[in-house]
Amino acid sequence: MRKTIILCITALLLIQCASIEKHNRHVNDMIPVEDIRSDIDFVYLKMQKMHPDLYWYISKKELDHKFDSLKTTVTKPMTALDFYKKLSPVTSAVGQGHLIVSPNQRKYTKKEIKAIAKKGIDPISQFDFEIFNDKLYIIKNKSNHKNIGVGTEVLAMNNQSPKDFIKEYNNWFASDGFNTTFKKNRIAKSLKMFYTFEHGLTDSIVYNLKFHDTVNSICIKRDTIARKKEPKVTLTKEAKRALSNKRFVEGYEKETKTYMRNLKFIEKDSSVAVMTIKGFKNGDYSTFYKESFKKIKEYKATSLIIDLRNNTGGRMSEIANLYAYLADTSFVFTQDYKVASKTSLFRAEYFKSGGIGGKIAKGIASPIYYGFMFFKVRKGEDGLYYYHTSRSKMKEPRENAFFGKIYVLINGGSFSASSIISSDLKGSKRAYFVGEETGGAYNGSVAGFMPLVTLPKSKVKARIGLMAVRPYYQSNVEGRGIFPDREIIPTLEDRINSVDPEMDWILKDIKK
Repeated sequence: MRKTIILCITALLLIQCASIEKHNRHVNDMIPVEDIRSDIDFVYLKMQKMHPDLYWYISKKELDHKFDSLKTTVTKPMTALDFYKKLSPVTSAVGQGHLIVSPNQRKYTKKEIKAIAKKGIDPISQFDFEIFNDKLYIIKNKSNHKNIGVGTEVLAMNNQSPKDFIKEYNNWFASDGFNTTFKKNRIAKSLKMFYTFEHGLTDSIVYNLKFHDTVNSICIKRDTIARKKEPKVTLTKEAKRALSNKRFVEGYEKETKTYMRNLKFIEKDSSVAVMTIKGFKNGDYSTFYKESFKKIKEYKATSLIIDLRNNTGGRMSEIANLYAYLADTSFVFTQDYKVASKTSLFRAEYFKSGGIGGKIAKGIASPIYYGFMFFKVRKGEDGLYYYHTSRSKMKEPRENAFFGKIYVLINGGSFSASSIISSDLKGSKRAYFVGEETGGAYNGSVAGFMPLVTLPKSKVKARIGLMAVRPYYQSNVEGRGIFPDREIIPTLEDRINSVDPEMDWILKDIKK
């Protein structure tokens, strides 16, 4: 029996390796004109069938014209990467940040991935970047080259100017609607992804850097970053259990050694609570919010600061749970979710996650799942289809809900679910917003289930949202984010001096 299992595993690994090898042989193949045009028709048809609000920010006539024009520009064979560079600006014209196109890339075996990881961190991930006035700056140096200071300008990466690739990458994805704050934020935060799309995985990059008036060149290679050794502490069983529970509840990220969400009190009398939420994912959010708001009440905090900067979203269930602790009266959280058709949710990737056992269990339960999805979708009075959600029903604030002053910190990295909850907090006048216009739209976005569609000929991939999620409160300004009540945009000098101007302003305002 054991030998049989080993043989089966070995066979599966060999099949996988052969499949990856075959895939990689054709990644840079020239794709015939007729195949490219066929893929253009294919992806547009999929978008029309699956996307429930394709013409939210662009008319059908305009989008038809863009796809027709794209087909006419294809006059000679091209690689999948070149096709991606032509297709992504057209899909981005839809103005939906969750509609994401990605190129067909080289795949790696588990052995190769392990070997790459052994070499260390790639030369882009060793820094955190930010864009100021269309220039790229290092705002955090995690490399072993400690002489590179915060505020260093990147003049070139392998002789390529950031100004050029920022302009290029700007065409490869969309923000929600017409907002611009999301784009500069995402390019800086996702530089490795975009750079890899174009150049593949890199073991070294020659950076041309400028610090003050000094310009120099340095080659950054994959490297194992030396971390500061923390003193070894022997924990009791109870302490280990408590630490494990904390990591589970707050969503511990092993790679960065940080938590997805946390709560702290910053005044001696505990009158000010600060809740930082990096994303609405990972961890036991229900327990976290229940315990946090109980503690806020016990400590008699009168002001609550919620930091949603660079929070790119996550679970709708989590933000609905959080909002119930922030509402000071009965509320409706969202509208019913608009979908493309009665059966469009059948396209969700129901079988994607889980091992073999999980997939078998899902197969057994699939009639119940698909039946549930079918009956949850109803035709509205407008003739369109909507997924009925309990979040569109009237709810009451939760026990230990907070009724004091709420401040919310936002910026261009506040996207998706973090914008949905911000819309309702803004619309209900429940919170005072400080920072920069959010990257996500006030009036909602198309997300929910987001299956990945592979174009048959080029193998370029498109992720398409199936649900138009709109918060209860809506804005007359279409296609823009949540605007702050007090706009404060950090400068390069703030980053160099480790100053947080948004938080500083709130603390001063509280003391008034």
